[in-house]
Amino acid sequence: MGVADVARIRFGYSPLAEVVQSLYQLSSPGVPALHRPWWEATRVGLRGVDMALLRAVLPATPLVADFLFSSASHPGGIDEQLRLVAETDAAEIRADLAAVWGRDTMPAPAQHLVAEGAAGARRLADTLWRYWSAAIAPHWQQLHAVLEDDVAYRAAQLTAGGVDALLSGLHPEVSVRGEVLRIDKPRHSVEHDLAGDGLTLFPSVFAWPRLMVDKAAGRPATLVYACRGVGRLWGRGSGHPGRDGDALGALLGQSRAAILDRLALPKSTTDLAGELGQSPPSVSFHLSVLRRSGLVTSWRAGRRVMYQRTQLADGLVAASGPDGKPA
Repeated sequence: MGVADVARIRFGYSPLAEVVQSLYQLSSPGVPALHRPWWEATRVGLRGVDMALLRAVLPATPLVADFLFSSASHPGGIDEQLRLVAETDAAEIRADLAAVWGRDTMPAPAQHLVAEGAAGARRLADTLWRYWSAAIAPHWQQLHAVLEDDVAYRAAQLTAGGVDALLSGLHPEVSVRGEVLRIDKPRHSVEHDLAGDGLTLFPSVFAWPRLMVDKAAGRPATLVYACRGVGRLWGRGSGHPGRDGDALGALLGQSRAAILDRLALPKSTTDLAGELGQSPPSVSFHLSVLRRSGLVTSWRAGRRVMYQRTQLADGLVAASGPDGKPA
């Protein structure tokens, strides 16, 4: 890394990256316990998705198809990213899948995809859209909140400890030695000069416990790492209606108790107002009281102000018990 590369370190998060990472999880032997609640809620909806094709394109091998990395790192929403997949040159798809499978025989669904040429790329994009709609889109608001929270945390790390602290804290495989960013991947022995193209860091909910690396000519190097806060994503405390009359409501009032219950993950005033059916000014007033009481913290993410409950509030919510009674 040169000075120009350090100056061009940036963060992003990507809908297609979550699609890719979650499919990689599903291709691996067994879904990790961390994501099993997501899998149990999703598996029925995937019955209409061509999972054989997706597993053939994204098997649990040491390599991921470069054209998927390229599309996922493009700024924009899922529509724009899948448009890039649909427009991928057939020869590029063939070369990438050949590299992914290496000496192993490419399975029939992948062979058929390659043989279809441009039509195969469009079919893959359509299948990825169906998977997104069933597996990721219903949870995107929560996933987005966790990703924003991680970016805010890393930005604070950068401010407090500099680039070394930021990069070294991403993953156990990452370390910084002078001008060298070292990534400990025993199966690979590759050196790259970032050559001023910079480095893009992508937090991912589904990357845990892996770190994925992409360096292709003409675009910044990309690190996809596991973001913080995933343990709170599928568990209790991410928003539970119907807490009327519970101990926390008796202590704080029902509105403030409901707000705290939903702030295990970061949310904006508008998010909370929509979930609670209250006006944004009313929610904003309650958030101000909770923040002054040390129960909520806030930070700015772009044009939005995000709120999340503090450790003190975590204890209060946990003490009220899963059914609203004292634990």
